[in-house]
Amino acid sequence: MNTLLYLAVVLIWGTTWIAITLQQAGPVAIPVSISYRFVVAAMTMFVILLLMRRLRRIAPRDHVFCILQGCCVFGFNFYCFYHAAAYISSGLESVIFSMAVLFNAVNGMIFFRQRPSPNLLPAAVLGLTGIVALFWQDLAATQMAPELLKGIGLSALGTYGFSLGNMISTRHQRRGLDILSTNTYAMSYGAILMALIALSQGASFQIEFNTRYIGSLLYLAIFGSVIAFAAYFSLLGRIGAGAAAYSTLLFPLVALSISTFYEGYQWHLNAVMGLGMILLGNLVMFAKPGRFSALWHKRAV
Repeated sequence: MNTLLYLAVVLIWGTTWIAITLQQAGPVAIPVSISYRFVVAAMTMFVILLLMRRLRRIAPRDHVFCILQGCCVFGFNFYCFYHAAAYISSGLESVIFSMAVLFNAVNGMIFFRQRPSPNLLPAAVLGLTGIVALFWQDLAATQMAPELLKGIGLSALGTYGFSLGNMISTRHQRRGLDILSTNTYAMSYGAILMALIALSQGASFQIEFNTRYIGSLLYLAIFGSVIAFAAYFSLLGRIGAGAAAYSTLLFPLVALSISTFYEGYQWHLNAVMGLGMILLGNLVMFAKPGRFSALWHKRAV
């Protein structure tokens, strides 16, 4: 079952990045698109759970945490990703998102006092070095253009928001709450939050009735939200936040392949090396504890 959940998450989320680019390209305001995405997703979940009689009531205190989860996972993080798509390719966004595995390790230590893996330091250094190498060509060519740095920063901020949402989901499951019900409530709150932001900006809620926009919206709502988030948070409950985030290791391979053909992403040697270091850094996180850290300290001496 874990293998099937991994495959579903990797294949779906590896392709949602290009759908986000399609959403960002049109005239519809970003918070409006995000709100519609999670309105459709939440309504679908409510119908499914009611028909299956699986919608569970939760305490007011738990609803507060669902609001926080909606802000982190179904709101502000996508607000960052949608805006970042204007500055960097969808494939590069997915690479930065793969760093969620490191954020989860750090946040697990902060919020649940989970002892960090001895491999955290070498993995973090590999990952951060890989990101610098991946973007080096663009940074050098644009002389540290603010737009490029903004895209990188927004993607990193969105990834950290996703990680915070993971911590809240872990909290839900530790309290024995139904993951599908909490996801549904959180999606609803995320949709409301984005709608309020859109209203505060005076944005129009009129959407584009064309294949590009409607198709990408439905794909992001049904596959990218309902199916993928259910699979991901189920993994999180089964194997923990750190190991579940390992699925992000394969996102860049899918997303960058699509970006190469659709967006014309050009590979350079430093980009290949950077991607390799990021993937290696994530693999190090899940190697036998102490194996890489011992080698790291030995070389340091």
